[in-house]
Amino acid sequence: MNAQGRWLGWDGRVLRLHADAACALHLDGMLFEPVAAGEFAREFAFSPGGGDELEFTLRDADGHDPAPSWRVRFGEAAQPGADAWPGAARALRPLADLPLPAPEILRRAPPAAVVVPIYNSPQCVQRCIATLLRHTHPARRKILIDDASTDPAITGILREFARRPDVLVRRNEKNLGYTASCNLGIVLAGRADVVLLNSDTQVGPRWLDRLRLTAYSDAGIGTVTAVSDNAGAFSVPELEAYCPIPGRWTLEQTQRALLQQCGGCLPQLPTGNGFCMYVKRELFDRVGKLDVAAFPAGYGEENDLCQRAEHAGFRHVIAGDVLVQHERSASFGDERRAALGAQGMKVLRERYPDYESNVGATLWSFERRVLDWRVRRLYAGTDGCYAVRPPRPRVAVFDAQAAIEDAVEVLQSGSSDPLALRAWLVHGAVEAVQTADSQIARVATGVGVPAFDTAEIANWVANARSLA
Repeated sequence: MNAQGRWLGWDGRVLRLHADAACALHLDGMLFEPVAAGEFAREFAFSPGGGDELEFTLRDADGHDPAPSWRVRFGEAAQPGADAWPGAARALRPLADLPLPAPEILRRAPPAAVVVPIYNSPQCVQRCIATLLRHTHPARRKILIDDASTDPAITGILREFARRPDVLVRRNEKNLGYTASCNLGIVLAGRADVVLLNSDTQVGPRWLDRLRLTAYSDAGIGTVTAVSDNAGAFSVPELEAYCPIPGRWTLEQTQRALLQQCGGCLPQLPTGNGFCMYVKRELFDRVGKLDVAAFPAGYGEENDLCQRAEHAGFRHVIAGDVLVQHERSASFGDERRAALGAQGMKVLRERYPDYESNVGATLWSFERRVLDWRVRRLYAGTDGCYAVRPPRPRVAVFDAQAAIEDAVEVLQSGSSDPLALRAWLVHGAVEAVQTADSQIARVATGVGVPAFDTAEIANWVANARSLA
């Protein structure tokens, strides 16, 4: 053990170490978190990799290791200097997922409607709506609010989509501003829950179903926000940074990787983010809609809503398994966005003096460290899951199998019990089911997974292949 750093102990859940200078703790070869000089302790509420094997490494800014790596097992105490397991670092395994809402809770819960405020930026709008329709069930209403766009291309785009029965297009006669347009969409949604979705985003597989299941996994959750490549504190794997997706994957493949590997990571913050935020109707009922007077152009309106909701007893969480691509500032531009952000923050500081300190206290939670670490491994290709093939749609097969194996990952359930089956479908990130059994089909559709017979599944797979 050299003088720059040393392991002090591992009791099965808490790692203790000493570092002579600032360095970083790496887990299984990937950055986990920075370490300040002096004694340091990190409690592991669960194993970030999903298994019980952990390999700790200290690394300084020059890439040197101040102490030898140390291999321990989660849940088992160990003494420094003795490795508990041999071989290569382990592949990512699924985390224990969130508790599923009971079937009766989902049946009683309001449906979800998606509200998209629009102002110019036709190329972004076209992409946004195309992925929204591709990855959202037709039973979910899509409410598109054109806030008097000055670009004539917007009219043509919305005219095309307005023919669909699941799409409602509303054009404001004059520009009302972002926040008023959101509120209009919230009203038009009736008694439905609402997802506020920016028009410069692109959603992916199972996005809305996962947000809704997360929202109803706990009665205290008021909002659920997706993660992104470009959404400030909701960017993964690096906060407040643009995080491009891996060049070897398409956007949908990247979204699928997080869907399959980042369930169970549920960091909590004092606020959500309106680029893609699921809001329960109950929250609007109790605290009202967005504050148009204080935040007419946005940039602070969702923070204010979330603070009012927090004071009413709601929590706000991040869904690590829902990745939504975000252009950011497509309508406003960087300079105006910065000005609006400063103006909004001034109001928030006046109304909620503890807001910034509360954000700082929760921003680097253990759950957030785990989420970022898992995404880093996925993006770096050290996850051990997708070395041979990129992420593929997962299809659960219960009958005679169609010739679909090359295009999808085929899964087979070991249980026909309805409650066990619905949990398996969700936790396994299954996107479609092939079955002729009506009971299995009902269980699947109850958690938003479409069910097909042998002929139909081939069409679904062909469509998924063309979009990959």
